[in-house]
Amino acid sequence: MARFSRSDFTLESFRRQLANVDALPQLCVLGLVSGVITGAVMVAFRLLLEAGAVLYMPEGNPEAFEGLPPGLRSLLPLVAVSLIGVLLYRQKASAHKLGVGHVIERLSYHQGRFPLRNWLNQWWVGVVSVLGGLSAGREGPAIHLGAAASSGLGVKLRLPNNSLRVLVACGTAAGISASFNTPIAGVIFAMEVVMMEYTLMSFMPVILASTMAAMVAQVVYGNEPAFRIPEVALGSLMNLPWVVILGLIVGLLAGLFIHISRNTHLQQWPLWLRLSAVGVATGVVAWWFPQVQGIGYDSVAGVLNDQLEIKVLLALMIAKLLITALTVSGGIPIGIIGPVLVVGAATGALIGMLGGWLWPDKAADPSIFAMLGMAAMMGAVLQAPLAALMALMELTHTPSIMLPGMLAVVVACLTARQLTGCEGFFISAVRYGLHPLQQPLMQALSRVSVPAVMERSLVRTERLITVDQARRLLESNPVWLIIERSSEEKTVLALKGATLARWLLEHDEALEDKAPPEHEQVDLLEIPGQRLELAPIGLQATLSEAFLKLQDDALDALYVVHGYRPKQQRISGIITRGAIERYYYYADPKDNDSAV
Repeated sequence: MARFSRSDFTLESFRRQLANVDALPQLCVLGLVSGVITGAVMVAFRLLLEAGAVLYMPEGNPEAFEGLPPGLRSLLPLVAVSLIGVLLYRQKASAHKLGVGHVIERLSYHQGRFPLRNWLNQWWVGVVSVLGGLSAGREGPAIHLGAAASSGLGVKLRLPNNSLRVLVACGTAAGISASFNTPIAGVIFAMEVVMMEYTLMSFMPVILASTMAAMVAQVVYGNEPAFRIPEVALGSLMNLPWVVILGLIVGLLAGLFIHISRNTHLQQWPLWLRLSAVGVATGVVAWWFPQVQGIGYDSVAGVLNDQLEIKVLLALMIAKLLITALTVSGGIPIGIIGPVLVVGAATGALIGMLGGWLWPDKAADPSIFAMLGMAAMMGAVLQAPLAALMALMELTHTPSIMLPGMLAVVVACLTARQLTGCEGFFISAVRYGLHPLQQPLMQALSRVSVPAVMERSLVRTERLITVDQARRLLESNPVWLIIERSSEEKTVLALKGATLARWLLEHDEALEDKAPPEHEQVDLLEIPGQRLELAPIGLQATLSEAFLKLQDDALDALYVVHGYRPKQQRISGIITRGAIERYYYYADPKDNDSAV
């Protein structure tokens, strides 16, 4: 039976274990804790929305814009954009970044670390956007709040950066799960849209986080599906060609949405003009069609139960798509998944009605096409087919819809990508044809932190030492000698311990029983041997960070700094380019003779 010491259960030991690629149990523990934290954050956010709605919305319903007087509901978007313009855009530019795009950016370029100011801004901007009658969803705030809260846990505990990446995925999945009661879709969304990879080491913690968050939300809100729909089925397979047509139309609409959202001409307008355009356009449409405001889940429920008129469906398909895209292009950080689902449902219902008019005997119920349109639009806009299909099943609790759903989603995704030239909505920066998170080398190196492969056998020394000091340095058989310089401006160097041992052997042979010169010194920069220039890197850094630093600075090795106060930092090890390459090629740090 294995014996455990008290040191095995310390936080320092936990950090050290997380640095390795096989830290699955430790990551699962983090997933459980992340799920509980994010579930609580999401419940708080939803309660905040409900508390705000009590002030002026009919029956305290955050989506009941139809019950407001036309003047009030048209005025709300102007108030919302004014608050965002005054309170958000007076802050520095980096504080304006919110939502899913911000999460992906922090994961890609900042190792999953989130600024506190952006997180605090997300609370009130999310509430103002939804209750202010803008065409906005709550999933963007949910993902940002969940991912940042989970990452903040890791930062507080000073966990290695490879575990922060998993915590971001856990928070993302948990945010979706708790916000919409869709645990499976949350997992798939986190892996497909945010992490952009599927690995066992990430999947299991993310599943646990999503499960725990759903349980926390269900304690407060119950386990009801988001939409209640009648029992319907596709019926005749002759409807499949009509499903393909649905996919084509939805794919074109998705491409239109992305192109307007990313329109550089609109983004160059002055801020006041952009915000005014969003507020006025939303207010004008809301005067006649309040269904375009807010998330629109009440409208989706109406579409699925055939309760909306054709003119309302047309407004949801065209006006809500254009207004949502204009809002994004105008610089207002909103969640887009909710509005996208509404647009897809309305489009699908209209196509289903047209099919029923053309072929009344064989056509399926329009609500079937509405469900297919939801999944197709979400999949095409995000280029995330699996997440869209899982969301479709969990939101509707209709497994029979999956077969035509797969066809509609694939056709829509291909149409948006190939015919309109649109990548996923959140993939805005590519390098060598790939987003940084999609590059296989960076993905592999990001799963492990430097302690897993660094060489710990080293001693620190000054440049000039005596022969006796040199012998004492080698008593512990160090692999590396860290040569510290006389000033901080000079580069720290590393010399192999074997090089000094060889020089001492040759020095002793050259003396031939003669007494060594008195006060003889050894200059470690002059003895024959290769010396590596070093730059510092933090103990929490991942191998991808180390690799990029070596590439950018044209170095062969880095020294790993341990400690959080400048005057108390110590060197814990050395990581060389060769150690990183051996890890990548063999994918097992235990095979690396530098690992400890």
